[in-house]
Amino acid sequence: MARRLRQVGLDFVDTAPLRLVFTGEITAAPEAVFPALAEDVPGWAEWFSAVKRAWPTDGGAGREIRLRGGVRLEETILLAKEPEVYVYRVDATTAPGLRALVEEWRLTPTATGTRVRWTFAADAPAPLRLTLRLARAGIGRTFRDAMTALERRLTC
Repeated sequence: MARRLRQVGLDFVDTAPLRLVFTGEITAAPEAVFPALAEDVPGWAEWFSAVKRAWPTDGGAGREIRLRGGVRLEETILLAKEPEVYVYRVDATTAPGLRALVEEWRLTPTATGTRVRWTFAADAPAPLRLTLRLARAGIGRTFRDAMTALERRLTC
């Protein structure tokens, strides 16, 4: 059964007790990357290996995500400013321990494509925050693999 998380706003990306930030560059332009993030929600399962299934809810104002391993997430889109930033809040999840979670995807054009910055901003008890910090390298690898797969998807 999904537990409700604390509803936080956009400022949580900067004020969360735990912030994991990952950056990568891909050759696709921000105008191609943004729709892959914000509009092709089911497509996430094709390029982000942790996502088993994803679909929009509430006429596109939310998302439902199923992760590999069985975790479910119910999300609300907080900001979708094309082609610069896409932010969503997790409102309910089956993942234990989380109190609040917001993820921000910020896109910056470069001479060769797009710099993608993903911020994972969370509030959780100290033991879970420590576990997430220790998992940083693995989460970063998943992000890098996702960027490689997304680039392949967008440039083929």
